[in-house]
Amino acid sequence: MAIIAPDIGIDLGTSNTQVYVKKKGIVIDEPSMLVADRTGRHAVRAIGEEARVLLGRTAADVTSVRPLSDGMIRDFDMTQYMLQYFVRKAIGASRLVKPRAIMTIPCRVSPIERRAVRKAAIYAGVRQGQLHLVEKPFAAAIGSGLTVFEPVGSMVVDIGGGTTEAAVISLGGIVVSRSIRIGGVKMDESIIAYVKREFNMVIGDRTAEDVKIALGSALPLKEDRRVLVRGRDMITNLPQTVEISSAAVYEALKGACQAILGAIAHVLERTPPELAGDVMKSGIHLTGGASQLFGLDQYIASELDMPVLLARDPMGCAAMGAGHLADNIELLHRIGKSSFLREDGEE
Repeated sequence: MAIIAPDIGIDLGTSNTQVYVKKKGIVIDEPSMLVADRTGRHAVRAIGEEARVLLGRTAADVTSVRPLSDGMIRDFDMTQYMLQYFVRKAIGASRLVKPRAIMTIPCRVSPIERRAVRKAAIYAGVRQGQLHLVEKPFAAAIGSGLTVFEPVGSMVVDIGGGTTEAAVISLGGIVVSRSIRIGGVKMDESIIAYVKREFNMVIGDRTAEDVKIALGSALPLKEDRRVLVRGRDMITNLPQTVEISSAAVYEALKGACQAILGAIAHVLERTPPELAGDVMKSGIHLTGGASQLFGLDQYIASELDMPVLLARDPMGCAAMGAGHLADNIELLHRIGKSSFLREDGEE
């Protein structure tokens, strides 16, 4: 058995957490979710994929917990348990020397939020003083194969579960960035609100996500499609089934798509002319799970009149970028001590 743990890359997301192990690739890709007893904060019954299966199907004394919201830690204890579980599952628990880790964080995080991420990672088993925090768009750019260390402007828009991060990157640093609290979770909430408003019916998060995957679109569809949705009637409290059209889901998601477009336009308006020319030539690169919403790339391209490219593996870009830095730890010195890359203990 190896004594020294391998370096790892961690993409700690609102909806999913991915762990990259050096020379192995992404070995953990599970929901950022736990199932715990309501009576005891430490009585965790299931984590990750096992917890997702139980979502919406738990007893009264058991609750599903999403410890991250808008890309940041909101329940510190639950995040510690979850992260420790994922790290141990990825590399094992019996290692004499703990691993170094590269972890992604959203843009514009406060020192308190940054400190919470560090503490959770160290509790999970990361070596003290060997945690490196990298902003998510930068990691996603590396994972997309962009030349982030060259004097060429590249634009990445990472649309995750809790946040949308738009950034222009050049010479190993983020030049302009914008972070908004809109992502896949907000899209699901928009669908839930629409069904509640139009049909007086309550549906769960999992059902809303299924509807988004089946019918969600950033552009009106030429051929209207419909699905049956089951939920609970708000008046009778009895089970109910309604039919929802793709046109209705488009209307529900329109606000989120417009907010994402606004964040991209905000960054482009503040990008230096030379870098803006590079972006116009190479296009906008979309990453993150929610970037796979049907027609979103076409919607952004038509509104901004510039090329938009969806990454080959949108969900894995940030984790692959963090993993690339874990595989090539010497690249951290090329980035330097800029504002978006700091080691554990720095402020």
